[in-house]
Amino acid sequence: MKVDDISSVLNGEIVCCSGKSKQELTHAFASDLMSDVLTVNCNELLLITGLANVQTIRTAEMSDIDCIVFVRNKSVSSEMKDLAEELGMILVTCPMSMFRASGELYKAGMKPVF
Repeated sequence: MKVDDISSVLNGEIVCCSGKSKQELTHAFASDLMSDVLTVNCNELLLITGLANVQTIRTAEMSDIDCIVFVRNKSVSSEMKDLAEELGMILVTCPMSMFRASGELYKAGMKPVF
C-alpha cells in the first residue's frame, strides 16, 4: 500500500517527506512501547504509534522503519520533523485511535507483522 493511500484511508496528513508518498509498505505494527518495536524484523514496515517524540524517530531508524503514523491527533514537533527529514523518514498524523487506524488499514489490505 502506498503512503498516499495510507494517509487517505486514515484521513491523515503527510507532514514530512511527502516526496516519498508513492513508497510501498506491506506490513504494519502498532505499539507505544518502543522496546516492542525493536523486536520486529520486517521489511517495508509501517509503525503506528501515539508516542510522539524524538525517541520514536530514533527507534524507527534503528529498526529500519521508513514511515510512522502518529495517531490520536499527536503533533509532530519541529525537532522530530527535522530529524525525520535528515533520515528520509515519512511522518503521517491522523485523528483516529490506534485501534481504529489499525483496523482501517487492515481492511484496506495492510498485512500485520504477526
